[in-house]
Formats: sequence, C-alpha cells, structure tokens
Amino acid sequence: MAQAETSFATPPAYDTARIRASIEAVAIPLGALVASAIIFSVFLTLLGKSPLQFFELVWRGGFGSSFSLQNTLQRATPLILTGLAFAIPARIGLVMIGAEGALVIGGFAAAALAIPLVSAEAPVYLTMLLMVLIAMAAGGAWNAIAGWLKHSRGVNETISTLLLTYIAIAIMNFFVEGALRDPASQNKPSTMPIGKDYMVGNIPGTDVHWGLVFGLVLAVALQVLMSRTTFGFAARVTGGNPRAALAQGLPVGTLIVVCSAIAGACAGLAGYFEVAAIHGQANASLVAGYGFTGILVAFLARHNPLMIVPVAIMFGAIEASGGLIQRRMDMPDATALVLQGIIFVVLLASDSLYGRFAIFQPKISTERT
Repeated sequence: MAQAETSFATPPAYDTARIRASIEAVAIPLGALVASAIIFSVFLTLLGKSPLQFFELVWRGGFGSSFSLQNTLQRATPLILTGLAFAIPARIGLVMIGAEGALVIGGFAAAALAIPLVSAEAPVYLTMLLMVLIAMAAGGAWNAIAGWLKHSRGVNETISTLLLTYIAIAIMNFFVEGALRDPASQNKPSTMPIGKDYMVGNIPGTDVHWGLVFGLVLAVALQVLMSRTTFGFAARVTGGNPRAALAQGLPVGTLIVVCSAIAGACAGLAGYFEVAAIHGQANASLVAGYGFTGILVAFLARHNPLMIVPVAIMFGAIEASGGLIQRRMDMPDATALVLQGIIFVVLLASDSLYGRFAIFQPKISTERT
C-alpha cells in the first residue's frame, strides 16, 4: 500500500516569521528616522533655514574628515555604554531610565577612589584597574537598588531609577562642593585631578580613547549573553511573561536584579571613562545627558546590543556637528536636542505600527501534502 510522501522543501513557518519580524524590526525604525527628518525639515523651513544645508553640515561635521570622524567616535562611546544600560533591562521587561545616575555615581566613585591612591603614588595600572572596578560596582549596585525594589516591593522601576538619578547627582554635588573639593577649582567645584599619568590614553594613531574598544567588546559580549546563553533565554522568557517564568521555576527576582546590575555597571564604566579619559576629575560635567540620550539609542536599536553601536555613532555625529551648525547656520546647540526629541516622539509613536502591516506577517498555509 503506497504511503503519502511528506515534503520538507518548504522552510518552517517559524523561520519565515522570524525573517519577516527581523525585516520589520529594521524597516519601522528606519521609517521613523525618515519621518523625523521630514518633520524636522519642516521645522527648519519655518525658521527660514535650509534643511539640506543642515543635514549636509551634520554629515560634514560627523564624518567629513578624519578629525570629524574621531570626534564622532569619541562622543559615541558613552552613548554605546548608556544605550546598553537601557537595553539589557528592557530585554527582561524593565523600563529603567537611570543610566545617567549610574554614570554619575560610577564616575564620582572612581574619582574619589583615585584621590588617596594618586596621593600615595600607587602603581598606575593597579590604580586604573581599581577605578574601573569601583565605577562598575558603584553603578551596578546603584541600579540594582531599583531592580530589588521592583521585585520585592513592586516599585515602578521607571520612577525609582529617575529618582535615584537625582539622588546620585545630589551625592556627587555634596562631596564635590564639600569634603572632596579641590581648593584650586574656584569657578567649577571639582575633585582633585587624577593626574596625567593616571588618565586613559588614546588608541594608537587616533584621538579616540580606549573606551570605544571597551564599548564594542561589551556590546558583543552582551549580545552573546542575551541571545546565546541560558541566562539570556531565561531573561527573554521573563520579559515576555513573568507569570509563565515563575510557573516554570525561573528565578525571576534574581534575573531582574542581575540585569539591573549589569545595566548599571555599563553606565558606571561610562562614568569612569568620562573621568579618566575626558575630564580628569569629577564635577558637574558628568551630568551631560548621555544617560537619557542612551535611551533613545537603545529604542532605535530595538534593544539589540550590536545595533546600538551604529545608532550611537549616528547620534555622536549629530552632537559632533553642533559647533559647525552653530557657526554656519547661526543656530543654537539646542537644535540637536530638538532633532533628538522629534526622533524620540516619532519612534515611540511608531511602536504601535508593529504587527500592523500584512507584508511583515507570515503567510500560513493550510494545505496538506
């Protein structure tokens, strides 16, 4: 008796759905960027400015020369780290906006630790290693507070991380303007400078500090962690359905706290490089808004650690071109913030478009062979 043969030539529906979902995850953010550019162009036109000139200056100021490119990469480094600080908790379903606070507390902790070590002329590499560790530990612990409050007390993590940011800034200001203030810092209260010998150097042949390399390595490592390990799988399950994760016996509380701590450690590392590679001391310059811009970077990258890198570079270019735009178009630095705000609003609105377009939905066949 002849048996019916089953054909396995057609790819599984799951693979087709995954491919279409991947295309959708790229197409919608790109569409949001185009829509933001159009809206911003209308804004510039109403002000009597040329949109074409603006975007041409953004390109020239961000990528037009070797100096511009290196300036862009320098500015992109903290955005990569703060973008990761938002993306990792987002994978587990948390909306944590406290990267700014973790960056500040991490950078301040590194500077405070350096003061006695530099005074004692401790070995350079040992001091730098300890500064990195304390910055990541301080940032991680600071963010983990919000994760613990979320799991144990049900405190909204968005509110708690925002409040923790204000507290972190207040703590830094308290010490920088008080016990740890450098007497020589008259106009801008700061801690004692760590000294040139303890500063992070640049990548050979460039004017970009080593923080960029750390950011790239960390992005790859976190991509592997969240997509290729049991920890990452458990985090995704928890983010998709916490109750189902609990029913399966997953340690939801531990996952929340650990993801929060990893995020804070990324931001704390950004704080370390701001102190040890840019400013040389802790002061109000640490509160530069990188933590909040990182939220936009992570949203546009759809919380994918690898995609955060090119998105951060794009926003780094926008910031790097601010001076050129100000000189050539007679526009304030806040113009870049207006563009970022428009992108953020349009991006949030575009989130409702996922699953709405038939072209991105898999065609399920009901035929049997």
